Amino acid sequence: MSTVKITEQVSNYNNLEKMSTVELLTHMNNEDKQVPIAVEKAIPAIEKLTDAVYTQMKKGGRLFYIGAGTSGRLGILDASECPPTFGVPHDWVIGLIAGGDAAIRKAVEGAEDDVDQAWKDLEAFDIDALDFVVGIAASGSTPYVINGLRKCREMNIKTGSISCNPDADVSSCADFPVEVIVGPEFVTGSTRMKSGTAQKLVLNMLTTSVMIKLGRVEDNKMVDMQLSNNKLIDRGVRMVMDKTGLEHYDFARELLLKAGSVRDAVAGFHKTS
Repeated sequence: MSTVKITEQVSNYNNLEKMSTVELLTHMNNEDKQVPIAVEKAIPAIEKLTDAVYTQMKKGGRLFYIGAGTSGRLGILDASECPPTFGVPHDWVIGLIAGGDAAIRKAVEGAEDDVDQAWKDLEAFDIDALDFVVGIAASGSTPYVINGLRKCREMNIKTGSISCNPDADVSSCADFPVEVIVGPEFVTGSTRMKSGTAQKLVLNMLTTSVMIKLGRVEDNKMVDMQLSNNKLIDRGVRMVMDKTGLEHYDFARELLLKAGSVRDAVAGFHKTS
């Protein structure tokens, strides 16, 4: 008889339907408190993954995420946030989900069990040995992810994984595996909860660290962020004022909008002053 994966083990809580709202919220919050502790234990593995991704991206490679369901959506979310946050091209970090774009909003039956589709999805982007592929799978046993990573290895493409079970199947297919063991979910098997939170934290740490190392942050500021709304423009203006010593908001705003980024606005100011 096979051992039940931790992500599938029965919840530590019973009779959820009989709990009050405050009991539900309190118990979920108590479970969530365990997540950053589990992530902390995985930092040595996250460090190795981050440095490996940075090495490839510094050479001009791209970062790909492959996943199914919640894991796939989290990869797409992280990838989509890199361009506005760090001002990088949309093809630097690419998220792929089993079942294609339709699966972002609705589950696509059987998509995660397709053993060939991940490689087909990656091939559509002309993936090569400069790139890096991270498979995201809470259970660590998703066929779409596992076989995608296996094929990448055959093609000499470096790989990583993020899962929430010890000795997960996907870990054996990755050059740089990360396992964040958060324990049974509040609702049995609902890995959109603690497992999903853990994966989101690791993805935040991964791409933020890589982008900082690639020079997309100065001091603690997003100097290359896209000026896509008034809030971000205002934030950018205040960064320009801080970095240049300018006291007039409107002048700094004009300088920023003309340059297109905080980095270029500050560089242009110092060049002409």
